[in-house]
Amino acid sequence: MSTVDKMLIKGIRSFDPENRRVITFFRPLTLIVGANGAGKTTIIECLKLSCTGDLPPNTRSGHSFIHDPKVSGETETKAQIKLRFRTPVGKDVVCIRSFQLTQRASKMEFKAIDCTLQTIDPITGEKVSLSYRCADMDREIPALMGVSKAILENVIFVHQDESTWPLQEPATLKKKFDDIFSATRYTKALEVIKKLHKEQALEIKTHKLKLENLQTLKDAAYELRKSIAQDQENAEAMKIQMHGLDKELQEVDAKIHHTETTLKDLRKLQEQIIRKTAERSTLFKEQQKQYEALSEENEDTDEELREWKTKFDQRIARLDIMIEKLKRENVDIETRIAFLKESIESYICDVSKLQVEAESQMSLKNERDSKIQELFAKLNLGQLLVAPFSNEASSSLLSRIKRRLMDLERDLQDKKEAIEVEIQAAWDSFVGADHRCSNIVAQNRATAQMKGDVVERIKRLEDERDLYEHQFSNIDLSRMDERGRSMEAELERKSNQLASKQFNSTINQMRTEIYSIGEKIKSLNREKDNLSADSEDRGKLLDDHKDKIRGVLKGRLPSDKDLKKEIIQALRATTMEFDDISSKSREAEKEVSALQIKIQEVNDNLSKYRKDMDARRQYIESKLQSLDQRSHVIESYQKVLDTAKEKRDVEKSKYNIADGMRQMFDPFERVARAHHICPCCERPFTAEEEDEFVKKQRVKAATTADHMKVLAVETSTADSLFQQLDKLRMVYEEYVKIGKDTIPAAEKNLAELDEELEKKSQALDDILGVLAQVKGDKDAIESLIQPVETADRLYLETLLLQREIDDLSYKLDITGQSIRSMEEIQSELSLLENRRERLQQDLGTLIDEERHMKDDISSIMVRHTVLKEEKVKVAGALDAAKKVEEELQSLLSKKGQFELEEKHLGEALGPASREKERLRRDHNDLKDRLTHEHEKQVKIQRSYQQDIDELDKVNSKIKEYYDLRKDEKLKELQEKRSQSQFELQSCESRKQELLAELSKNEDLKRNQDQLRRSIDDNLNYRKTKAEVDALTREIESLEEEIMKIGGVSTFQNDMARFSQERERVLSEVNRCHGTLSVYESNISKHKIDLKQTQYKDIDKRYFDQLLHLKTMEMANKDLDRYHNALDKALMRFHTMKMEEINKIIKELWQQTYRGQDIDYIYIHSDTEAIGTTSYSYKVLMQTGFAELEMRGRCSAGQKVLASLIIRLALAETFCLNCGILALDEPTTNLDAPNTESLAAAILRIMEDRKGQENFQLIIITHDERFAQLIGQRQHAEKYYRVYKDELQHSIIEVQEIFD
Repeated sequence: MSTVDKMLIKGIRSFDPENRRVITFFRPLTLIVGANGAGKTTIIECLKLSCTGDLPPNTRSGHSFIHDPKVSGETETKAQIKLRFRTPVGKDVVCIRSFQLTQRASKMEFKAIDCTLQTIDPITGEKVSLSYRCADMDREIPALMGVSKAILENVIFVHQDESTWPLQEPATLKKKFDDIFSATRYTKALEVIKKLHKEQALEIKTHKLKLENLQTLKDAAYELRKSIAQDQENAEAMKIQMHGLDKELQEVDAKIHHTETTLKDLRKLQEQIIRKTAERSTLFKEQQKQYEALSEENEDTDEELREWKTKFDQRIARLDIMIEKLKRENVDIETRIAFLKESIESYICDVSKLQVEAESQMSLKNERDSKIQELFAKLNLGQLLVAPFSNEASSSLLSRIKRRLMDLERDLQDKKEAIEVEIQAAWDSFVGADHRCSNIVAQNRATAQMKGDVVERIKRLEDERDLYEHQFSNIDLSRMDERGRSMEAELERKSNQLASKQFNSTINQMRTEIYSIGEKIKSLNREKDNLSADSEDRGKLLDDHKDKIRGVLKGRLPSDKDLKKEIIQALRATTMEFDDISSKSREAEKEVSALQIKIQEVNDNLSKYRKDMDARRQYIESKLQSLDQRSHVIESYQKVLDTAKEKRDVEKSKYNIADGMRQMFDPFERVARAHHICPCCERPFTAEEEDEFVKKQRVKAATTADHMKVLAVETSTADSLFQQLDKLRMVYEEYVKIGKDTIPAAEKNLAELDEELEKKSQALDDILGVLAQVKGDKDAIESLIQPVETADRLYLETLLLQREIDDLSYKLDITGQSIRSMEEIQSELSLLENRRERLQQDLGTLIDEERHMKDDISSIMVRHTVLKEEKVKVAGALDAAKKVEEELQSLLSKKGQFELEEKHLGEALGPASREKERLRRDHNDLKDRLTHEHEKQVKIQRSYQQDIDELDKVNSKIKEYYDLRKDEKLKELQEKRSQSQFELQSCESRKQELLAELSKNEDLKRNQDQLRRSIDDNLNYRKTKAEVDALTREIESLEEEIMKIGGVSTFQNDMARFSQERERVLSEVNRCHGTLSVYESNISKHKIDLKQTQYKDIDKRYFDQLLHLKTMEMANKDLDRYHNALDKALMRFHTMKMEEINKIIKELWQQTYRGQDIDYIYIHSDTEAIGTTSYSYKVLMQTGFAELEMRGRCSAGQKVLASLIIRLALAETFCLNCGILALDEPTTNLDAPNTESLAAAILRIMEDRKGQENFQLIIITHDERFAQLIGQRQHAEKYYRVYKDELQHSIIEVQEIFD
């Protein structure tokens, strides 16, 4: 078994971080004693943390588990726990866990810095250290100790705060038992197996479909192979037939080739004849045309005509030279004419440009003069001289205009500053309104937050109140008092009755008499056996229930044969009547409950209305007091509202008058600037008068703006006061409506409901009386069912026995024996046996009566104690519920005030927001309007400046024109243009002379050409005639050659016949080719189909799929068998373990508990649903014949004792490989007798385990008496005392047991 040997603690809770404290654990007992707060429980916490890695509860993620660095004045504390334990195989292992707690600027930081396991290498004997992550370490140590982490947490090392976990919530209890049994792991395994079985079943269906698909593909592949074989046979036969047709086709082709060759030669000769005939025809036509074109046919020879042609060419050459010379001179003249024209055009263009510039110069002067006159009129600078102006005069006028423009710019700057001041005033008003709106929003947010806190607190209190009401719904204090008094009287009566019975003496007398009667019966039996072995006794029927039967059947007592039938019919009729009345009573109860709920709702609403009315009154009066110190009662609200409205209207009227005056100044200024007249009398202004008028208007506008600021503040204040009072109007109207309408209507409705409830309650009481009577009848009949069935059975047996007695009597008559003597013996024996049975029954009754009376007294005492505890709890709960209700009413009142204030603030936020938006719009409108006016003035100023800039540009252009002397250049270009035009006229006359001479020479050349053409025509005619004669002779020779070969038509007929024969053979060949190609395409198509993926290795795939399917089906059946086997094994294991645990719990409880109210306790487990392995657990206690759930019914001491016993039983059952058990403060809440019995039970456990070497019990207690009871020399020689030194550091000191 696993044991712990030694543990080192440093820096944990109150243990010094600088010094190490070591504790050695003895066997079989390690006793640790110390005062409260000394640090005893820290030892258990360190053991649990070392073995499981779980921090103790409520340690704030380890922050409060490590020694606080603030106590030692450091910024960092390092802690360490080192535990040496021995595994079930006897191997020593050291577990080291180190921690660090650091004080940061704003928080504490906890960190686990090292997790190490140290072992001894069995081969080398050296120490081996292995570092782990925390999670790996937490898994490794339970595996080394041979128990699960759940056993370590919930059985072996249990923290004091969690020691009563067996009596916690059902969900917590189920989780811990599931962890202890490792049920979750096996349940998940079963679920996985079941899920896998379903998935496999689906996969089997899928594989079956695949197998069917492969079967289809396999059949298709067989059909394809069969088709390929047939097509190959047909293709071979077709190839043989095609070979014979190919030979026949070759013979026909040879004949056709010979015929084609002959026809080809004949066609060539015919083509030559046709070509030459066409050529001759063409030449002959040309000959006729040439002959007709001859002017005369020359008789000279050809040589003479050629000589004339040569001399004619020389004369033509001389004429060509003269013509070329004249053409060259003409070209030169044309070139000079073109140059002169270009020059003239250039001069014309330059002259035109200069003339345009001269005209532009005149227009610029006119524009300058008109601009100066226009600006003088716009700027109000006085009268001018008549235009045009000289350059010096225009410069002087332009200087005056610029000076006036500078004055206007200064005026515009002053106006801009005034605009900025006015805009800033409007912005200040907007900022003030925005600040007021923000304050309202902030108040609303704060009110909403406070209301949310109050609502959350109300919700918690309502839940608490509902919980109390649920608890009180089934509690009747008067009935509890009456039950207590009746229990006390019953207890006194039972005690007196038990004392007066004297059961012991009566029981001893009965036992003596029963013994003597037994001896007599033995002697009579011996005598009866001598007479006959066949006689038997007869039974008797029950007569105890005849009165009940007569009462149930209205005085009738039926025969034995019909008794059972009559009773069953009566039970059926009574049951139907009971069910009918029960349904009516339930309906009546529902109606009464519904009316009670309605009355409660009306009462709640009425209370709520009154509270709302008071809250609205308080709210309105508080607001009136804050807004108007003179009035703070709700009756003066209407008067205060009218006064505030009147004041607001007066202030707003003053502000509107001031605003109208302010708006009048700006139009006056614009009219004066635009038209230079007085806006009132329309008198013209000089420049100085205009500036003075504008300055006065601006001073008045500034004064009016300051006055408007004051009026705006007063108007805003008055309007804000009116708006706040006006927002209270809705609350005031609701207050009046609740007082006059809502509350009277609710009171009337409540009176009607109370009257109806009284009627319904009376009807319900009548129904319940009838129901109680019917239920009594039903219970009486049900109590007769069992005796009647027994009586019916005995009646049948009596009939059988009577027949047997008749048979025996007949036998005795035959044997001649005396019937009388047999009956006498049997009668005496029956009397004795009846007497003994009655005595035994009386004795059993006395014993049972004594036991029942004692049990009744014990039960009454227990119930009386429980009733007292319930009364104390109920009294405390009533006080708490009363306090909750009072606090709830207070919070509801606050909530109503907060809602009214939130509503008022929400309503006040709208006008404030609208006021802010209005001021923002006014500011934006003012800014836009003033900015627009300023921009308009700037635009006018800019237009003046643009006009001046344009005048400057015009002056610079005029000056530039005179500086470049362009008027002189214009005169010079006009003279050059005249000279070029004169030279152009002389060139034109010379060109006309050259053209006349050139025309003359060309006419002469044309006459020579006509003679030459006549000679050429004669020579050409003679040449064409010779060619026609030659072609005629060639055609005649070709016709003679054709007649020698034969006629073309004969060969054409043979060719047509051979072609038809070839077409027939060829069509037969093509048909065979087509058929063969069809066969071959089918073969290739089928082969391609067979090569497709779906047909590839189809036989092998089909076999593999079939094999895989059968294998999966077998595996799925095995999964089902394994699931069933594992499920049954888990249920058998769970049942066996629970029986073992409950057996140990029962023994320990009966040995330990000294009270008489609980016989024993046990853990009840039940499946949560049929067919599942998930269990629910609860701890039950056996009290007499009643089984009660222990949770919520036991005292604190019983809870602690039960939890300890359950842990001891679990350790006995599950800790086969780990003999450790740690008990932290086991005597908490135990009285002296139970403490002593617990010590005795622990001593017995140690005595039973004294032969077990590795059993180890660790007990931590502050009870010195308990420590003396278990701290005996035979179990341990020493014990540990834990205390704190002067620095409040925990010290562990070992002491002798005798000390």
